[in-house]
Amino acid sequence: MDRKESAFANNNWTRRSVIGAGGALLLATAAPAATSDTIVRTAAGDFIGERQDEVTAFKGIRYGRAERFRAPVSVATPRKRIEARGFGPVCPQSDDRYQPQSEDCLFLNIWSAEPRRGPAKPVMLYIHGGAYSNGSVTDPLNDGHRLAARGDVVVVTVNHRLNALGYLYLARLDPRFADSGNAGQLDLILALQWVRDNIAAFGGDPARVMVFGQSGGGAKIATMMGMPAAQGLFSRAATMSGQQVTASGPLNATARARAYLGRLGVKEGDLGALLDKPVGALVDALDATDPILGGGVYFGPVLDMRWLVRHPFWPDANPQGLSIPMMLGNTHDETRAFIGLDSPKVRGLDWSNVAARMAPELRIDILPEWVVAEYRRHYPDWSPLDIFYGATTAGRSWRGQVIEAEERARAGAPGYVYQVDFASRTDPRRGAFHTMDIPLVFGTLDAAGSQTGTGEDARAASRAMQESFVAFAKAGDPNHAGLAVWPRYDLTTRATMIFDAASRVENDPRRWERELFARVPYIQPGT
Repeated sequence: MDRKESAFANNNWTRRSVIGAGGALLLATAAPAATSDTIVRTAAGDFIGERQDEVTAFKGIRYGRAERFRAPVSVATPRKRIEARGFGPVCPQSDDRYQPQSEDCLFLNIWSAEPRRGPAKPVMLYIHGGAYSNGSVTDPLNDGHRLAARGDVVVVTVNHRLNALGYLYLARLDPRFADSGNAGQLDLILALQWVRDNIAAFGGDPARVMVFGQSGGGAKIATMMGMPAAQGLFSRAATMSGQQVTASGPLNATARARAYLGRLGVKEGDLGALLDKPVGALVDALDATDPILGGGVYFGPVLDMRWLVRHPFWPDANPQGLSIPMMLGNTHDETRAFIGLDSPKVRGLDWSNVAARMAPELRIDILPEWVVAEYRRHYPDWSPLDIFYGATTAGRSWRGQVIEAEERARAGAPGYVYQVDFASRTDPRRGAFHTMDIPLVFGTLDAAGSQTGTGEDARAASRAMQESFVAFAKAGDPNHAGLAVWPRYDLTTRATMIFDAASRVENDPRRWERELFARVPYIQPGT
């Protein structure tokens, strides 16, 4: 393997600066300023970044190496000059939008307005979504330039191992791979250790590291909050439409491993053959049928009693994370993102078929005809399509967050809850769909994939979210001037910040839906 630390191909999207002025977001229309080099010396190496529009970006910094299905190891090359001008490769996956792809994918990126030692700024470290199988922080929606341009935080984004490479549980089949079921989590922990040891040189405060992540990124954070190896590595956490109430049990995870090995044609008594397989074959086999749930095989963190010794939020919130202030959020119309509005599941939807089509999408054992009848009684103006998406969002994608917030409130832990109501401006049918909060937090309103638009309404929603996230990074409290007082979440009021063009606080929004689905046990997707 080429050990040279070189810059990888830069993304080709146009970057426009966003300047924080008096808390305002300004989309610059002028051409980008000329770039210049900046060198930062750390114990891990001397990194050469690129300065543009008053922000220096350091991309493709290696934080570790890993052999297949084994725990990662740290990498340090003191006093070696390392180019950090282009993103590193991403983990091999079925989503080919992100390139290049390589098993050698343990790279992070840093954006800082003041990359030098001095008065330290809080650090915002982002973990991408895509469940546990896909995704990358090289996506233009989570580019850190504009968030760092405010000048009050240092932004870090991290790639790590995914799918079978990060979560294939082989420990019960071969003791050589004792760490395999949580390898992706161990990558993130190693990245946080790198930040702890080196971020001060970039202007960041290692004592004020906030992890935030969307979808699978939020679930990874919820899991890390209960992993002993992660203790002390971050002091605030924010989950954006991502929750992990329970992890995969070791028996189910082993059954999934066997199904995956069968799809690969590898015998479980000879896992050496697994090490010799080309990575493309490992990705192709991700379409193995899941023996527990059906559909594609699920990969995620495993209760291996080695790195994860109890479930994150069952039977209650893991005590390890109770001292960490936490912000938990979801979008109003989550499932309008992953159940297509023009897909066969909803095409021709009417009162005669909505219950049957909705049932498998709820992912819980509840009488769908009764659910439809209750929704029609409470929302007589809703169409079958409205009920389909409302119920699947409330029963499947929102409920895990409710459980996590309530368990923390029950334990007296500091927590704040939000809901994004700001809806798509380019396809209004999608509403406030899953991922809607990413460009609002990063300020990437005009990036490829954003549906926020760039009007004043979008800028207002983005301003409110950015200011809240930055305030939370600074002090563990999202309250700030210019926004209504945001109380801690408790079981009396269930105060929730509604982020929209005009943001506001509501007590116990969607109370009726919360109570309806609380009648039946929750099943964590994948477990």
